[in-house]
Amino acid sequence: MRIHVVDAFTDRPFAGNPAGVLLLDAFPDDGRLQNVALEVNHAETAFARPLPEGGEADWELRWFTPVAEVAMCGHATLAAAHVLRTTGAHEGPVRFATRSGVLVATPAEDGSITLDFPTARLTPAEIPAGVAEALGAEPLACFDTGPQVGNLLIEVADEKTVHALRPHHKALAASSSRGVIATARAENPDLGYDFVSRCFFPNIGIDEDPVTGGAHTALAPFWSERLGRTDLTGLQASSRSGRVRTALRGDRTLLTGRAITVIEGELLA
Repeated sequence: MRIHVVDAFTDRPFAGNPAGVLLLDAFPDDGRLQNVALEVNHAETAFARPLPEGGEADWELRWFTPVAEVAMCGHATLAAAHVLRTTGAHEGPVRFATRSGVLVATPAEDGSITLDFPTARLTPAEIPAGVAEALGAEPLACFDTGPQVGNLLIEVADEKTVHALRPHHKALAASSSRGVIATARAENPDLGYDFVSRCFFPNIGIDEDPVTGGAHTALAPFWSERLGRTDLTGLQASSRSGRVRTALRGDRTLLTGRAITVIEGELLA
């Protein structure tokens, strides 16, 4: 099986969020998919197989972390669309059948790819006991992002606080079954981004996710309401860093970014 490692939400290697991508004729059993994802050992590995022509989708797409299958992953979807385009396996917009419904990825002439994802529904939430201490910052507000994203969105004081976060991952996992998206308004929008975030998901084997497309389906409505604009750019301030352009369109959120293949090889096992 041919395997591709793609850095997503970046235009340069060794930045953004790496994802494994395998294009298959058919899916093997779930245990084998999970073992491959564990071996690849990136935040997510995407597995795609073609579907019969004439249906509502072109390819079926599944995402696995090293320890579990997940219901949504933005960066691995971007990576899969990039591989389909660069290998010639699919031309033009591609419709993916996923656990989150049909998701469309549309390539542009400038090399970017736009993902059409469902917008997360935010509801105010109580901050679970111990989360503030484990995160290492006092939350200003906390929102539940719903089952689609499955995390807590926590606003903190400012951009410096987001950059300075050094959470205790074991304590964070113990204090909440949900992951945490920490965010703040950008200090200087002239730098080309409107808000910053970092994402911590220790309960699914990802202490910190470098760039999280799915989280931006919650960050987009959160910051659009506060900033008064539907089109924004988010900086995910991990050590690898990456930018996601968001466009809020009611119950859909468009996520735009770039990707670059850094490794291609054969899975021999």
